[in-house]
This record gives sequence, C-alpha cells and structure tokens, in this order.
Amino acid sequence: MLFLLQIQPTVEEAAATGAPKSIFDMLLAGGWTMIPLVVLLFIAIFIYIERYRTIKQSDTDSEDFMEKVRAHVLAGNIQAAKGLCDSKNDPFSRMIRKGIERLGSSSLKDIEASIENVGKLEVYRMERRLSMLATIAGAGPMLGFFGTVIGMIKAFLAIEESGGVVDASDLAGGISEAMVTTAAGLVVGIVAYLAYNTLVGMVSKVMYKLELTSTSFIDILQEPAG
Repeated sequence: MLFLLQIQPTVEEAAATGAPKSIFDMLLAGGWTMIPLVVLLFIAIFIYIERYRTIKQSDTDSEDFMEKVRAHVLAGNIQAAKGLCDSKNDPFSRMIRKGIERLGSSSLKDIEASIENVGKLEVYRMERRLSMLATIAGAGPMLGFFGTVIGMIKAFLAIEESGGVVDASDLAGGISEAMVTTAAGLVVGIVAYLAYNTLVGMVSKVMYKLELTSTSFIDILQEPAG
C-alpha cells in the first residue's frame, strides 16, 4: 500500500507534465527499436494480405472441373480437355494439364509422378514468404525484449548518475522505453503468428484438394472409355 501511495503522485505528475497520450507519442517513447518493429509489422501485414489473396484464388471448385475433364477424356477429346485446363489456369488445372500432356506417351505410374511433381510445385508457390512470417513471429518479441533491456539499462544509468537519489522523472524515460518496446514486440509476434497459422491452414486445405484431384484423374484414366 505504501508503494502504491508513492506511485500515485508520480502518475499524476506524469499526466500534468504531458506524458505520452497518443499512440504516436507512445511509439516515440519506445526509442529507436520501434523502427524495426514497425517495419516488421507492416511486412507481416503485407505478406498476409498478398498470400491470402493468392491462396484464396487458388482454392477453386475442383469437383465440377474434374467432372468436365472426365467427360472429355473418356470421350477421347484430349484437345478439349487441354483447352479446359488452359481456360481455368489454377493449381488444379495446371496439375491435370501436365497429366493430360503425358497421355499416350507415358505409363500410368509416370503420369502419376508428373502430376505429383506439379502439385508439389504449386504448394511451394503458395507457401512463398510464409517462412518470413514465421521468422517475424519469433523475431518480433525478441526485438521487443532487446528494447526492454536497453530501456532498463537507461533507467539504471540514471540511478547511478544521480548517486542513488532518484527522482521518478529521471527513470520515466527508460522505463517507458522498456514497457513500450515489450508491448510492441508482443503485438508484432502475435500478429505474425496468427497470420502464419491462418495461411498454413489455407494451404493445407488446398493441398488436400490437390491430392483428391490427382487421385480422381488417375481413377479416370483407369476407367473404360465410353
């Protein structure tokens, strides 16, 4: 209770002397470490938006597409099947296009292998920059704690320079920097972590559909022509 009574005048004094009131003022109180943290936050948001749109566009209706491919292939109309794939231009159509190109010149096993290779390439394209998000999720909090250490060092230096007789205002700058950078680092880490896991879940969904599409195409090739 005595400690709280000692702190109360300090809070009131800070408010009276113009302590940071806006978000911008708080960011400035965090010192130079806020610059890389803000940059990492914008990078994480940019990657999330860009990857989200790309993956969302890749997650198309593969069932209707495969029904049309099946009809063309079983009817022996290979050119129509290729044209259908070219008109869609998504991971599913590019994967099946590769398999159609191999018809008549490769064994079923080779066709399946070529389809799988294209599928892996499509997954790799969707996963681009996701590793950077994971890095930001880990680096953000560590950079924030680094700013915390710098802020506390400044606070202790203020104590040392004052010979042990410290005014609260002498410590305010260092402690503010320590707390603000800690919070900012955690915000960056949480945003990047949530963005990363959301995108990984979306990629996993498309991967599952790619596997189903690949299996469906192999099954079509084993069906007797009508």
